[in-house]
Amino acid sequence: MSQAPLIAVVDDDEAIRASLEALIRSLGHRVATFDSAAAFLASEVSAGADCLISDVQMPGLSGFDIQQALGERGVPTPVILITAFDDDRARTRGLDLGATCFLKKPFSGDSIIGCLETALAPRGKPQQA
Repeated sequence: MSQAPLIAVVDDDEAIRASLEALIRSLGHRVATFDSAAAFLASEVSAGADCLISDVQMPGLSGFDIQQALGERGVPTPVILITAFDDDRARTRGLDLGATCFLKKPFSGDSIIGCLETALAPRGKPQQA
C-alpha cells in the first residue's frame, strides 16, 4: 500500500496555513506546513513533497524563489501559487516557471482541490483560476 501524497504548504499567514492543512488532511493527504520559503527549502520535505502550495509574496524569499530553487536542484515538484496581489505579470511569471495553478486569495476550496487533483495527476497541464 502506497503512502498518501505529501503536500507542502508555505505561507507566512498562520490562518492560511491552518485552513489549507485542515482541507488537505480532509482529502486524505499528508501535509507539512512552513512559515517561510527558507524554512521549506532547508527541510527534507523540499526534496520529497508530491506538491507544493506556496504564497507568492512573503518576507525574504518568494514563491517564485522556491520554484527557481527547486528547478536548480532538479526537483520536479508540482507547484500551486497563491497570492493576494494578483496581476498579469506575476501570473505569467509563475506559469512560465512551471506552476500548475495560480490562484488569487481568497480562493474556494473547490479551486484548490481542482489544482491539487491536476498537480497530483500524471503531468497535468497548467491551468489558471
